[in-house]
Amino acid sequence: MSVPARQGRITPKRIRSMKGGQPIVCLTAYTTPMARLLDAHCDLLLVGDSLGMVLYGMETTVSVTLDMMIAHGKAVMRGVRNACVVVDMPFGSYQESREVAFRNAVRLLQETGCDAVKLEGGEEMAETIAFLSTRGVPVLGHIGLMPQQVHTAGGYRSVGHSDEESAKLRRDASAIGSSGAFAVVIEGIVETLARELTALVDVPTIGIGASSACDGQILVSDDMLGLFNDFTPRFVKRYDELGQRVDKAAEDYAREVRARQFPAPEHTFKRRS
Repeated sequence: MSVPARQGRITPKRIRSMKGGQPIVCLTAYTTPMARLLDAHCDLLLVGDSLGMVLYGMETTVSVTLDMMIAHGKAVMRGVRNACVVVDMPFGSYQESREVAFRNAVRLLQETGCDAVKLEGGEEMAETIAFLSTRGVPVLGHIGLMPQQVHTAGGYRSVGHSDEESAKLRRDASAIGSSGAFAVVIEGIVETLARELTALVDVPTIGIGASSACDGQILVSDDMLGLFNDFTPRFVKRYDELGQRVDKAAEDYAREVRARQFPAPEHTFKRRS
């Protein structure tokens, strides 16, 4: 069953028009409460497959399924009134063929009510993005460090350090920029090259571990809020330490329960006369 479209929210077309203008503000969201908190401040909310790591404790994003993305996409849509919502296509849901990619993308759009999908890949995925976008599926591209390819890449590492890598990334950016994607995430790319790629393509670049010259920025919310502590990528700035605050609140609660200080009289019910 499809979710009714919200009126007045930011569209992929509007994100596309923000090239070279005010920077595009993006964060990840996986739940209704978090979407409600972030919505007013963001142009774009990404239901990222990073949820596999930050919510489910997986080592990589590779094990995330389409059903998981749909469930969390629905949850985020319940909390959004303003932002453009993009849902990641998980590993294995689009690489086989453009037809398989289309079927799975349509399922994401229909079952969540989201505005667009995101998929990873450079020039090798340009034909698939063109196939989707010409058939009514807005696509956000993703090049550079690609978490779904962590096994073939040999781990999480920045890219663009060699002439060969830089040349490949230029081809990737050009291909995705010309494929019909409304914007492209560029992740873990050395700053000077990220700046060059932003000038190279006509669509907005959304940086994560890239350059302040990008047309927008995105971070994993749990990283920037201090809720995910397994590791902290170099490109993350912590804007709060909510994990520590949750730990302290739980400690205070446990102490009061054990001391029978909670619940106090104001937290209990008296018999009605």
